[in-house]
This record gives sequence, structure tokens and C-alpha cells, in this order.
Amino acid sequence: MTATTRVTVVGGGLAGISAALLCADGGAQVTVVEVRPRLGGAAYSFERDGMVLDNGQHVFLRCCTAYRALLARLGTEPRTVLQERLEIPVIAPGGRVEWLRRTSLPAPLHLAGALARYGHLSRRQRLRAARAALRLSRLPLADEALDARTFGSWLSEQGQSAEASEALWNLIALPTLNMPAGDASLAMAAFVFQTGLLRGADAGDIGYAAVPLSQVHGEPSEQALREAGVNVRLGWRAERLEGRSGRGFAVEGRDEVIESDAVIVALPHQRAGGLLPDGAIDDVSRLERLGTAPIVNLHVVYDRPVTDLPLLAAVRSPVQWVFDRTGAAGLADGQYLGVSISGAEREIAMSRDELRELYLPALSELLPRARQATVERFEITREHAATFRAGPGSTRLRPGPRTRIEGLALAGSWTATGWPATMEGAVRSGMAAAREVLGAARPSPVTEAVA
Repeated sequence: MTATTRVTVVGGGLAGISAALLCADGGAQVTVVEVRPRLGGAAYSFERDGMVLDNGQHVFLRCCTAYRALLARLGTEPRTVLQERLEIPVIAPGGRVEWLRRTSLPAPLHLAGALARYGHLSRRQRLRAARAALRLSRLPLADEALDARTFGSWLSEQGQSAEASEALWNLIALPTLNMPAGDASLAMAAFVFQTGLLRGADAGDIGYAAVPLSQVHGEPSEQALREAGVNVRLGWRAERLEGRSGRGFAVEGRDEVIESDAVIVALPHQRAGGLLPDGAIDDVSRLERLGTAPIVNLHVVYDRPVTDLPLLAAVRSPVQWVFDRTGAAGLADGQYLGVSISGAEREIAMSRDELRELYLPALSELLPRARQATVERFEITREHAATFRAGPGSTRLRPGPRTRIEGLALAGSWTATGWPATMEGAVRSGMAAAREVLGAARPSPVTEAVA
């Protein structure tokens, strides 16, 4: 690739940021266009009535190596928290806490003790869950038949009751797949559990931002891109993408056309299909059939601390996961809890009052100190199309980075990375798309160097 090769990246989320940085490292002249006034895509923060809120609670694991490498590149890894060792307090109504902690033993024995002592399941249920986990660790991920059935049907065959699914399996399935175990693709679920919990002892250690997401992704990404020589165009909507009759592309905006030799479309799948030229991928309707799944986040500010836990999961409650965001928001008094609700098909349609009436009593049942506290703020953020639907058949619907048009590549957590719709999947997709266009421009040692 020569220094004059022009690459346009459409979309400034984590996929687009990763793609642009890698293309710039490979010697390309890169332009990023993003319709919003900021970078970061679906992981962002904003100000509401003087308080900085994240749009949702975004979590990563120690095994998310590509995402963590991006943080290191941006210089923002110190702005995140990563557990030294997996430790999840799981609370039931009444305040009973059971801990899921890993030990220093090799996988999968590192979780054996935690499961053996997990009091939210009976002794018989724990034994059956251990057997199911062992069988899950042995499922061949390359078997296409896994994507044809639900994780729930497989769990049922392993003797897992609805109670066991809710008290154990959904703790991981819901936040990673944005679907309950009963509805999720077995292929996707097997990947998540094998990669995050069952193959590496430290793989599932939990990480999250210690500051607003804009200070982790958006602002640092813009600085890193500009330092790499990337032309960042914010507030720029790509309305049409056209292949030139000879070679190259034209990305058309409202008042401007950007000519380039290669294009990476790093948009949500709902938008990407409408921008792609005819014939770019086999059956563009597959993107629509991927569907969407919602996430709702509640931002609850109490007048006093109601828990000493930095994070917690809940069982037998509408509450799923809770994170203490007090420090991240810079609050001097009280406590700010972020409540993340994945697979929120019901909650996305509920009114503010309905959500308040359901979730505040539920939090009080989990956290007894909340019963004496006053709720000073109750905010809601809704992501109607937070992720694609990771149900049966979703794996075969996800296209790879390569299209039928040379020089045109796809990126996004919805593409065929093998990962679910996560920040890790987004970063990996951007890197794959960058390698695709770098290789298409000129097969050379440069392609190997950035791989």
C-alpha cells in the first residue's frame, strides 16, 4: 500500500475507530465520517441536568484482549477497573448474598468451589449444574448444528430447571447475549461460557469504566485518530455509497462527496444495508433478519449510601445487574447506582412511572439500607436496538468483513467475529475490516505486519 491510498471509514464507533487506526498504521490516508457530534458509537456518555450519565453499563472481561489493547492504544486503560479475581455477589430478595468467586486452580476447577457453595441453588441443582458446565465446555463450537437450537433446550436436556436457569445461567447469558438463556442460540451461549468462564481461569474477571465513557472512548479516540493523521469528520452523514466505474468509491454526504480507494462501512446493521451498493453482499435482507434486542438502564441516585458493593447481580428479582457509579459521576454525597436490564423487551415499553414502581421496591428488597434512603434522581436511558438478536440462526446471518466488491469491507459487532455483540466484538470486527482493505489494496508484507 502506498501513502496515497485513500480509505474512508463510515461510522465512528469502536469498530470504525479500530479500523481507522489500523489502516493509518498501514500507511493509508484515512477519513472517518460520523453522523453524531462525537465518537464512541453505542458506548457514550452525556449530560442531563448537570449530571454526566453513561447511556448504559458497558462491561468487558479479561479475555477481551482486542478491546483492552485499544484502551492501551488510547491511553485510557487506567480509567477502567479490572477485577484481580472474578468475584460476583449474587443477592436475592431479603438481602441474602451468595458469592461466585474463582480460585487460583486451573480452569474449569477454578469455579468448582464457588458452584459447590452457591446457596441460591439446592445441593442437587448444584451437582447437575456442574455436570452441565462440564458438558458445555466440551461442545464443538465449529458444529453448525449448535446455531439451530436454543441454549434453553440444551439446558433442559441437561436437567437444568427454570429455577437453575434464572439463578445461574441467566447471570451470564443475559448481559453477554442480551437475551435470556431460553431464547439464545446454543452456539453463541457455548462460545460465551467457554471463552469467558470455562477455558481460562482468569478470562472472566470483570472490567468496567471508572469514569464516564466519553473519557474512555470518545475524546481519547478523536485525539488518537488525529495524532495518527486521520481526518475525523463529525456531524457528517453518509447518504450514499457508490462504486466508481473504474476503481474506487464515492461516499456522498449532504453537501460533499468523498472519493476514496477503499471504504469500510462500520454502521449498525439496520443502517448498513441501506448504504451498501447493490450486490455487495449475498442477500442484503439477512441484515434485517438479524433483528434487534433492547437494553434499558436505570440511573438511581440515593441521598445516602445503600450498599458497599461495587457491583452485584440479582436473582428472583426484575433487577439483573447493579453497578456503583458514584465515583464515576463525581458525586460527593449520596450514592448513584446504575441498573442494567438486558433483554428488556418488557421494560422498553414501560413508562417512567411503571419502571419506578417496579424497580425501586425491587432494589429495596435486595438492599435493605435502601428502604431508609430517599431517591433524589431516577433517570432512564433506552437503547431500542442495542444489539442484534442472538437467537438460533443468527450465526449464519452475520456476514464477514469481505464483500463482493473489492475494496469494500464491513465492520461492526454484528459481523461474523465469533463474539456476541460486545465491545470486544466491535473492535475485532474493525481490525478484520482494516486487514481486508489493506490486503485488497496491495497484497504485500504490509498486510502481514498489521495482522
